Amino acid sequence: MVKKQNPFKSVRVKLFITLSLIIIGIITFLILVNNFVFGTFYLYSKKQALKSVYETVNDYYNGEENGDLESELEPISIKNNFDILIRNDQNVNVYTSNKDFFSAFGQMNEMTSRFDTGAGDIIEEKDNYVISKIKDSKNGLTYVLLAATLDNGYLLYIRIPINSIQESVKISNNFLYLMAGVAILIAAVIVSYVSRKFTDPILELNAIAKKMANLDFSHKYRTTDADDEINNLGKSINLMSEKLEKTIKQLRNTNIELEKDIEEKSKLDEMRKSFISDVSHELKTPIALIQGYSEGLLENVNSDEESRKFYAEVILDETNKMDKLVKQLLELMKLEYGKREFNDTKFNIVELEKEVVRKSKVMLEEKQAKVELNTPDEINVLADDFYIEQVVTNYMTNAIKHVEEVDGEKIIRIENDVDVDKNKVRVKVFNTGKQIPEEHLNRIWKRFYKIDASRNRKDGGTGIGLAFVKAVMNNYGNSYGVVNKENGVEFYFDLELKI
Repeated sequence: MVKKQNPFKSVRVKLFITLSLIIIGIITFLILVNNFVFGTFYLYSKKQALKSVYETVNDYYNGEENGDLESELEPISIKNNFDILIRNDQNVNVYTSNKDFFSAFGQMNEMTSRFDTGAGDIIEEKDNYVISKIKDSKNGLTYVLLAATLDNGYLLYIRIPINSIQESVKISNNFLYLMAGVAILIAAVIVSYVSRKFTDPILELNAIAKKMANLDFSHKYRTTDADDEINNLGKSINLMSEKLEKTIKQLRNTNIELEKDIEEKSKLDEMRKSFISDVSHELKTPIALIQGYSEGLLENVNSDEESRKFYAEVILDETNKMDKLVKQLLELMKLEYGKREFNDTKFNIVELEKEVVRKSKVMLEEKQAKVELNTPDEINVLADDFYIEQVVTNYMTNAIKHVEEVDGEKIIRIENDVDVDKNKVRVKVFNTGKQIPEEHLNRIWKRFYKIDASRNRKDGGTGIGLAFVKAVMNNYGNSYGVVNKENGVEFYFDLELKI
């Protein structure tokens, strides 16, 4: 069952939440700054502006400034939202930017004293001026008021409403709230796009890593020319994948070689046991014969020279058979356990068959058997001619041993059937005589298997000729076998054609 991933553990969700928290944090900081710092900064800047107007007016009356004072103060008043009032030492208004300004002062004991006029929360106080925060009970507005005595004795009053500051803060906060929402929406879109740029390669690398964990190294990360961490990580994973794949292949090859070595040792051990068992079994009879005749010679059972010569010949004959048996059995073992390498060459199988027939001439004459060679003059094959000659010889020897007269003739026939489509030639050796019982057709290829247990020692055979044929053909992967015919038996094997 596939475990579902927690969506809150997704890199995209984490990135979105992180960015949203950053935006909210920034907006919160701006709101706090707007509430607690903006008003103070605004008040400070206006206080400086009030002091600047005071200095301008004082300099004007001290003769340090030229021009029309009224024309100079009017733009200042409009620009900064100032209400300006100048009264001479006779308590007569010299200049006022707002007619309502004077009436406001009428509620404050007719402004008899600059200190009384500045009554309220004092912000800054000097010898010549006082800056304070006052509230107009009539309209409910709060002002910052500068009340000053000029060097020439005139009185200067400048006020500015600070309710606009609070309103500005409120509007600014609302705007920041709106911007926070818009910023989060924009962040969602940006995160969705940006996260894909980051998470898609990470997801791809994760998928490749999972496949690597399952020993699948077929997938590689698509690297680019970019010199960034993810691209470098992709290159590193590709390099690691290649090295792991190479290492695992080496381990597999080593394991295969180790298994082969173990199998080889097992085969060698099996071959050794089989060889010892077969040799022990097959040498019992000749050893017993040799022992018996040797004891006869030692005890002078027969004192005449002819008998002693016969005993010696039997011993020599049995010794030769033992030597032949051991050599053939050892060769067979090597073939059966894959310890022989064939020296394949191109040769004419027909010439080889003729040579085998020539070498079998004495046996053929003893059996009074006739050989028929039904084949073209030349059929070239690819194989080891030494082993193929032994195969043909075994078939030929077997045919001579078992050939019997049928219709007044003893026939041994050698045929070669060429199959160009399969690139094979089938060599067939037929002899007239008795058929092989069906239950023995598959058993005769075993070592030392005898249909008639009394025949092999009599005819001088070792009982491994057909087992030798089987071993050679199995090494080549070619077919072999035996077929009962109407008047005899036919053995066959296949070889590869060589044009």
